Amino acid sequence: MKIIHRFLVCLFIGIYALATSYSQESDPGLLTLERIFNSYEFIPDFFGPAKWMEDGSGYTTIEYSYSYDKAELVKYDVKSGARTLIMKTENFIPEGLETPIDIDDYSWSPDGNYLLLFANTVRVWRTNTKGDYWIYDLRSSKLRQLGAFADPSTLMFAKFSPDGKKVGYVVGNNIYVEDLVSKDINQLTDDGSATLINGTFDWVYEEEFGIQDGFRWSPDSKKIAYWQIDASGIGEFLLINNTDSLYPRITTIPYPKVGQTLPSARLGVIAVDGGKTVWMKTDGDPRNNYIPRMEWATSSEEIVFQYMNRLQNNNRVVLGDIKTGNIQTIHTETDDAWVDVVDDFQWIDDGRYFTWISEKSGWRHIYLISRDGKEIRQITHGNYDVISVELIDEKGGYIYFIASPDNPAQRFLFRVKIIGGGEPEKITTGKRGTHSYDLSPDAKWAFHTWSDFETPPVTELINLRKHKTERIIVENNRIKINLERTYKPQVEFFRIDIGEGMKLDGWIMKPYNFNASKKYPVLFYVYGEPAGSTVRDYFSGRQYLWYTMLTQKGYIIISIDNRGTNSPRGREWRKCIYKQIGIIAPADQAEAANRIGEWDFIDKERFAIWGWSGGGSMTLNALLQYPEIYHTGIAVASVPDQRLYDAIYQERYMHTPELNPDGFVKGSPITYAGNLKGNLLIIHGTGDDNVHYQGMEKLINEFVRYNKQFTMMAYPNRSHGIFEGEGTTFHLYTLMTNFLMEKMPPGGN
Repeated sequence: MKIIHRFLVCLFIGIYALATSYSQESDPGLLTLERIFNSYEFIPDFFGPAKWMEDGSGYTTIEYSYSYDKAELVKYDVKSGARTLIMKTENFIPEGLETPIDIDDYSWSPDGNYLLLFANTVRVWRTNTKGDYWIYDLRSSKLRQLGAFADPSTLMFAKFSPDGKKVGYVVGNNIYVEDLVSKDINQLTDDGSATLINGTFDWVYEEEFGIQDGFRWSPDSKKIAYWQIDASGIGEFLLINNTDSLYPRITTIPYPKVGQTLPSARLGVIAVDGGKTVWMKTDGDPRNNYIPRMEWATSSEEIVFQYMNRLQNNNRVVLGDIKTGNIQTIHTETDDAWVDVVDDFQWIDDGRYFTWISEKSGWRHIYLISRDGKEIRQITHGNYDVISVELIDEKGGYIYFIASPDNPAQRFLFRVKIIGGGEPEKITTGKRGTHSYDLSPDAKWAFHTWSDFETPPVTELINLRKHKTERIIVENNRIKINLERTYKPQVEFFRIDIGEGMKLDGWIMKPYNFNASKKYPVLFYVYGEPAGSTVRDYFSGRQYLWYTMLTQKGYIIISIDNRGTNSPRGREWRKCIYKQIGIIAPADQAEAANRIGEWDFIDKERFAIWGWSGGGSMTLNALLQYPEIYHTGIAVASVPDQRLYDAIYQERYMHTPELNPDGFVKGSPITYAGNLKGNLLIIHGTGDDNVHYQGMEKLINEFVRYNKQFTMMAYPNRSHGIFEGEGTTFHLYTLMTNFLMEKMPPGGN
């Protein structure tokens, strides 16, 4: 079935024997890079893809054999645990072929008669969104492929119409509808090209707004609303592949850098039988506004969308008439810094109200807003952030959401009444750490996954109202047993006061044989930008294992969340860094490091720092702006010059270079290249479509200009994650480990 899984299983079985032999010959309590990255010891088990039945009575999932050469689609009853076989391996084999199709995901038709199978998938930017789609008829046990006219692995985002009679999909940036009975295919758009994109998105919309699927069926199944992105006129970035052929191959990507021309977006509605598209008559320059979200507005007569200005400090909720294209703004969210796109938008009370998330109280809370925008009710209250909405159970009268009022590093489930709000009820019981949920539609059951900093994730089926475990689905016992055999670090979470009443959250990992009378070197792990945070009480997998290995060698590992990270500590915490990316954050990190240097067991003459992406930029800023504090740095996939990054992300937090020239200069590491004093390793993939290798080359030029010596590694054709190609991850972490040990030897003095 899953070729990659079969390959990995065979690979891991072979490597596991080597790792077992190695561990028997040495101390099994000590981790090695080989054990972490090249063995089966710590590979987690996973569950899914699982789909809830609409009535909440059960769920379906795909179960693979140990060798992954067989698969079955099965249904489980939540109460009894009874297992029903729906598709066996033979059912996944198309007529005329001998092997099953390679399934990545599936969905049910509304009437339960068909399964839509997503197979043979290929990667587009970050994730696999192209592939083949197959329809399996449960009544006839027949399997047939959709989009027979298309090249292999080119269909995108296929989904059933609400009446279950048709499937819509995208091929070649055009939208098609296929009838499941007649098998007729109707092409709805015909102007799609490399730069005119129907039903999906260009690179920057996908990366920064997190959207890929660009069309929506109307509730009556008669129309499709869709985005059209015009990426013509955008500056093009060229990625050069020098290694896969005799002569270089070029990949061209329209990529709007800060201050440059943006893609335009517009919304249209077209009948599934064909005809002309009715375009929404949005105001303003389409090249200076965004449409990051769109859905049907409960009926088949209107759509609702979010319309955001270029500076992203104004987000309007807009209704669009599908017959005329006329629009009506029903709510406007503004902020002196930026506003976020709202994902937790849902109509309730037969379309009279919709749910909304706002920080206007100073904290991220849930609101109900009337369809005409005249009535706004705040549902949750208090000095805490609603992190995400998990389910709106209108029938039961509750909104279920994730929050952590007392500790920003943890995650718990709460619920609050839709009508009247009131004090939220905490649903999660038991352990600290990170709790995530996939709730059944009736809010009676859930897949509950829990982990903490030192414990691998456990997934269980629970009775939600009692938060009672019914069945454990994934336990990861193998990893737990292997972890128990290792010398585990001493882990603590802490808060550190950096002055003026500001306290930062952090965690520390000390060696298992820690001696408080000695002084240890410190490796600081950083990110520090608005897109993430590092101080979380959850199991980080191989990263935790790598840090554990380093503590065994005699390092202390520390991570701190500075102001501006997306930690749930309120609006002021997150947005005080507006127009000052790369200025406030490294100052916070440096002051925290200064104060940590006063601890008795810390050797402040041996401070190293490392990070990836935004953390790579933070590493450079820390090492170059505060060379008296940090002595060694490892910067992976960094942005040395903010003027080189994409417009949507950087302008959201920094304005434009024209309006904030000093901020872009002062916040960019390249400005301080002449300050380099310590040991620096810079690492980048030459095929990084997100943070371009261009930035590393420009930084190198500045180091050369100032005669600053450094170490670098370029990984040919690797993307932002630097994982493609056999041995890449193992090589990367070997490189970083060796550099750290050479430049800042471990051990307490």
